[in-house]
Amino acid sequence: MKDQKILVVDDEKNIRLSLSQALAPLGWPVETAVNGEEALGKLDDQSILLIILDLRMPGMDGIEVLRRVSELRPDIRVIIVTAYGTVERAVEAMKLGAVDFIQKPFSPEQIRDLTQQVLARDQLNEDKAADYQTHLELAKKAVGERNFKGALSHAQKAIALDPYRAEAFNLVGCLHEVLHQREDAIKNYRMAYEADPSYAPARENLDRLTSHGGRGPISWESAGKQRKDDK
Repeated sequence: MKDQKILVVDDEKNIRLSLSQALAPLGWPVETAVNGEEALGKLDDQSILLIILDLRMPGMDGIEVLRRVSELRPDIRVIIVTAYGTVERAVEAMKLGAVDFIQKPFSPEQIRDLTQQVLARDQLNEDKAADYQTHLELAKKAVGERNFKGALSHAQKAIALDPYRAEAFNLVGCLHEVLHQREDAIKNYRMAYEADPSYAPARENLDRLTSHGGRGPISWESAGKQRKDDK
């Protein structure tokens, strides 16, 4: 039996029961809530992994519950259950942070399959994040050993795993700069900045190379664990 839980939120008792029975073969414990207020009261339970949330409920509706969940527990994934013909509301819910939706009526197999897909996506993202961080740490270790080509290889592998994060691009830029490859350094600093304009090392490096003739230290990492080296 898995430690994390699925929370089913629906005002109809028969729906709560049928969803609980449909999800039981997956092995996650299932809890239920009869309305939005009860569901929000359960958010202190850190073991809640996923919420299956009915969109239309009396009192606090599913959209408002989703909005509150997104604010209070953004780590929880939410699948919206919607009635036939209300796809527009489901799309609104997706914009607010729901990861997927399913239309009534649906079979036990359909909700099981969707739940498994959502949880598998999360596992894949966790694995990718772990692999990204592993390659980044290996790249930094190689930098410390002055093995710049090895560091470049690991940093590029990190980028391949997640091309939307700034840190590996910035690291590649630093390495190109150390290897006297100015244009490649600028290109990667620019890509790091585009990935995350708030990432200070990329902004500093790009400004230093393009506006100050490369004078000053290279910014390898973000504040708090920042290492600055003179070229």
